Amino acid sequence: MKMAHARRVAGVLVSTIGFTGALVAQAEAHSHVSPSVVQKGHSETFTVVVPTEGTADTASVEVTVPAGFQIGSFEAAPGWKRSVKATGQGDEAVVSKVTWTGGKVPEGEAAYLRFQGEATKSGDYAFKVRQTYSDGKVADWTGAASSDTPAPIVTVKDSLGGGGSSTSSSNTLAVIALVVGILALLIGLAGMARRGGRSLT
Repeated sequence: MKMAHARRVAGVLVSTIGFTGALVAQAEAHSHVSPSVVQKGHSETFTVVVPTEGTADTASVEVTVPAGFQIGSFEAAPGWKRSVKATGQGDEAVVSKVTWTGGKVPEGEAAYLRFQGEATKSGDYAFKVRQTYSDGKVADWTGAASSDTPAPIVTVKDSLGGGGSSTSSSNTLAVIALVVGILALLIGLAGMARRGGRSLT
C-alpha cells in the first residue's frame, strides 16, 4: 500500500511540474504584461514582455493602451527611442499609444519595456501589442485569449484580499521553493530506482 501511495504521489508531482512548465512556456511564447492582476486605484510598475521568435531581431514594439487605463510615467529603456500619442498635457495627459523603436532583440531573448500606471475601475484591460521585426515581419498580439496571438490582459480587482505586491512576491517565492523541492524529490526517487529499485517501505 505504501509503495502504491508513493507512486501516486510521484505521479501527481510529475503532473504538477509538467503543468508548471507548460505555463512558463506559454508565458515565454506570447507577449504579456506583468503584473497581470492588480488592485484598482493603486499605481504599479508594469512590464511589457515581447519575445523574439524567428531569425530576425525585434526592432519595434507598439502598445495601444486600453481606455480607462492611465499611464503616469515611463522607465528609460537603453537602446530604444520612445514616442507617445496622448491627449491633454501634464498630469491630465491620457496616453493612448506608445511606440518603442530602434531596438535589436535577437531570437531567444525578449524586449522588456516598463511604465507606471493604474486603473480606477475594476475589469479586464487588453493591451494590443504590435511587434515589428528587422526584416519587416509584423506580429500583432491583439487576439482573444484563446487565439494564437492573444492580447496581453491586465485584470484590475476591487481588492486583492490584503495581499498587494508583497503577497504576490511571497507567492512567487513559495512556488519556486515548491518546484525546487519537487525536483529534488524526483531526482532522489530516480536515484533509488537506478540503485536497484529498493522498496520505499
